[in-house]
Formats: sequence, structure tokens, C-alpha cells
Amino acid sequence: MKKFLALSVALLLSLTCLPAMAEGVLRVGMECNYAPFNWTQAEPSEYAVPIEGGGGYADGYDVQIAKAIAQALDRELLIVKTEWDGLPMGVTTGAFDAIIAGMSPTEERKATLDFTDFYYTSQLVVVVRKDGPYADATSLADLSGATITGQLNTFHYSVIDQIPGVNVAMAMENFPAMIVALTSGAIDGYVAEEPGAVADTTANPELMYVKFADGEGFTASQDDTSIAVGLAKGSDLLEPINEILAGISEEERLQMMLDATARQPLNQ
Repeated sequence: MKKFLALSVALLLSLTCLPAMAEGVLRVGMECNYAPFNWTQAEPSEYAVPIEGGGGYADGYDVQIAKAIAQALDRELLIVKTEWDGLPMGVTTGAFDAIIAGMSPTEERKATLDFTDFYYTSQLVVVVRKDGPYADATSLADLSGATITGQLNTFHYSVIDQIPGVNVAMAMENFPAMIVALTSGAIDGYVAEEPGAVADTTANPELMYVKFADGEGFTASQDDTSIAVGLAKGSDLLEPINEILAGISEEERLQMMLDATARQPLNQ
């Protein structure tokens, strides 16, 4: 019996240590809570992909990019819903094969992850209330005195100090939490990328976003304002995915984003 138990444990350990890239499957980690890049919905659709463990279905711009990659690799796509902070650890430990989650390839992240070429580039904006004191802002200087936040562990939060005289609020876990804080008056605004701001303000008509005049907005590197696929260091998926991304034209990417923004559940 002891030998049988020992063999059983060894077999179990060997199975759990298998690489995440199971034959014919591409496992992709994402938050599934960052529309229009990715979100969770209850019902299936022609665009959505089942979430591992029966947690509903994932859709959004990231999902469509993931579908294109999986199809080109001739693999079935499986979405692994993961909290934002857990995504880097998930891909490095093999819980999934790639991060496709609106993630920017910042220098800090490059220290532990490999990144593909960009698959979307955006710009930074600030979401505010339409009836608030900063609705007419067109520059960072116009936001002086505002209480502003951003998502925890993102570069969005790190640029807030560029606003003169700003009150930096504590970083928040996700965008739904920031929307609640903004609509309740706990904060005056939060930093977001424009596609996310479009989604948030469409779903919450009392909100709007400040799109800055040329030269009057945040200063950020292209790595900060672009998003790429995150991979474990040395992943053999880097070159194949770059080749696949190169085959998706800018026009196709823009249309995918426009379609995802129009399709997000809160717009229905």
C-alpha cells in the first residue's frame, strides 16, 4: 500500500508539472474585466471563448487577437481568468502559455517577461464626471487640485505625478472599483487608456474623459502606451506570434477594437 501511494503521488506530481502548452491547446491568461480589451459574459456568442473552469465566456479585443494567434498555431484557445497581479507569475510558472491582457511591455516587466511586438497603441486620458469641476479640462494643468487615481501595479498610476498640484489617491484593484469611486465623488478622476475610457463612459453616461490637446497630456514612452503579448523568458512562442501579429493589418486591428467597443455587454 505504501508503494502504491508513493507511486500515485509521484504520478500526480509529474502530471501537475507538465508544461501549460498541452498538445493542441493555447492557454491564455487575462483579467476578463477590462473592457473593451477583455471582459466576462454569461452567454456564448460567435466571438466569445469559454473560460476555464466554467466561469462564463470571455470576449473583447484581446480575445480576438488570441483567437487569431491560436488559429494560426492550429491550437484550441482556452482562456484562463486571472487577477491582474497574478498574470506575470502565471505565465512564468506555466499556468498558461501567454498573457494577452492589454499589458504594456514596460521596462520593469521586461525584467521578468519576454514581450512580442505591439498589437495595439493607444493614448492616456483621464475619466471624470460630466458634472464635475474638471469636465472642461484640456491639459494636465487644468487638473491641478484634482484627486486622481489609477489601477494598482500599472503605469497609469505612475504618471499621475505629472499633473501639477495633483492629489494622488490610493491605487485601486480594477476599473469597476474606480468607476464606483468616481461616481460617488470619492475621487475626481482616474487615468485610463482611451479605448477603456470609451467603454467606461459609454456604459456610464454620467462620465466623460479628458482627451488632451497636443503637447498638453501625459509624457509616456511607446512601450507604456502600447500593448504586447507577455511570455515566459525564452518562450519558443515569441517568433511565431510575432509573425502572426505582422500579418494583421492596422486596419484590421482598428476594426477589431471598434467592434469590441460596440459589443461590450454594458453597451447592450
